[in-house]
Amino acid sequence: MTTSYTSNPASTTVELKPSYTIPLVLVVAAVPMLIVQPSVGGLMGLFGLFLMFQAVTLRLLFTPTDLDIYRGEKLIRRFPYREWQNWRIFWNPVPILFYFKEIKSIHFLPILFDPKTLKTCLEQRCPRI
Repeated sequence: MTTSYTSNPASTTVELKPSYTIPLVLVVAAVPMLIVQPSVGGLMGLFGLFLMFQAVTLRLLFTPTDLDIYRGEKLIRRFPYREWQNWRIFWNPVPILFYFKEIKSIHFLPILFDPKTLKTCLEQRCPRI
């Protein structure tokens, strides 16, 4: 997949690089939490490992017409931009959550991919209302 931009960046396909920030923070924070509150620390650590697995195995591709999610080479979900009504990245200092609303559904995704490239692609392909 290409990440270079032509005169119209929205006409290219961009694959987002994974970001391991959120999973690593959860796993590291779980260690001292295991001492204070073992059940909470265990759940936090497991959730961090789950997010790490997702960051390693999932790929997000911004195509000219859709946001595609792949696991390996298999397309598991396609979100056509024409069905999007709004989007937002929560907590700009440290982006942790990506929200977007389609005509029939709402989606919340943890930021497991490069947040700067994510925001750039969203602004190019789906200007906020």
